[in-house]
Amino acid sequence: MAALLRGLRAGRLLRGLSSVVAAPTSTTLQCSSLRRGFHCAALRLKDESKSEKHSASSSYSSSSSSSTTHDAYTSQQDSDPSSGSVIKKLFASSAAVPPTEQSEQDEEYETEEQLQARILTAALEFVPLHGWSMEAISAGAEAVGLSSASTGMFTNGAGDLVLHFISQCNSNLTEILAEQHNQVQLGQVEPKKTADFLRDAVETRLRMYIPYMESWPQAMSILLLPHNIPDSLKHLSTMVDDIWYYAGDRSTDMNWYTKRAVLTGLYNSTELVMLQDSSPDFQDTWTFLDNRIQDVTNMAVTAKQMQLTGEAVAQGLMGAAVTVSFQGLFFLFNHRIKLL
Repeated sequence: MAALLRGLRAGRLLRGLSSVVAAPTSTTLQCSSLRRGFHCAALRLKDESKSEKHSASSSYSSSSSSSTTHDAYTSQQDSDPSSGSVIKKLFASSAAVPPTEQSEQDEEYETEEQLQARILTAALEFVPLHGWSMEAISAGAEAVGLSSASTGMFTNGAGDLVLHFISQCNSNLTEILAEQHNQVQLGQVEPKKTADFLRDAVETRLRMYIPYMESWPQAMSILLLPHNIPDSLKHLSTMVDDIWYYAGDRSTDMNWYTKRAVLTGLYNSTELVMLQDSSPDFQDTWTFLDNRIQDVTNMAVTAKQMQLTGEAVAQGLMGAAVTVSFQGLFFLFNHRIKLL
């Protein structure tokens, strides 16, 4: 708009000058008048350009963000006409991607495994109503805003739900044990004895079954299916390894296998007792656990004593063998001396 106004004003000045040019130019006065006319016209154009630039800069500093963009676009066009295409391309590229599509592109990508885990976690809320079944998984899918047809992702059926729950419980137990370990390392709490640590870890893990205790026999029967046994044993082995690790066990000999086998049997037997326990807060189960933990401790002490005794016997046998060998060599040496 400012460029248009300047063009109109310049046109009026040039028309005035044309009249002067058209007049007779025979005298020196007329020539000087012509030069003064050109000079005044140039000065007027320069002053008008300065005043317009000053008004444009003041309006640019006081305008809002939208008017700022418009003034910058107008000023760029005034200074360089070819730059208008660049500005238009800039606005066109920003408007090419709709806001909704841009937000979808920025949204975090969710893998199929993550989606399955989200559905199964939501399905656990419906286990008390539907049991460990595909109906619970279907309800979980609808709870997260998906169609019930998404249950087709779970080829193992209810087994996926039970195994997901066991994996989730093991992860929660590991976090609890790791937090306790950090507190011991920082000196905030005193370290527990091995027997107390094992007892508390097993109880903490079994208490995670309490909200689903009525339907847990169904879950155990699903875990005993042939195609679920490998994953079930893997989760059980991982849990036992984590408990012994945070208990401070760093053994690399046969004790490593012995300790894990004993703790696995302890856990399974306590779980079976818990299924039949009707005492308040499963008190009979925890009493059974205390007794079995004491048996494990006594067994460990006995095994240690047997190991020490075996080492002593082995050392004695080796000492006797060395003595006999030395005596035999001494006899042969004396016999050779006599022959000489």
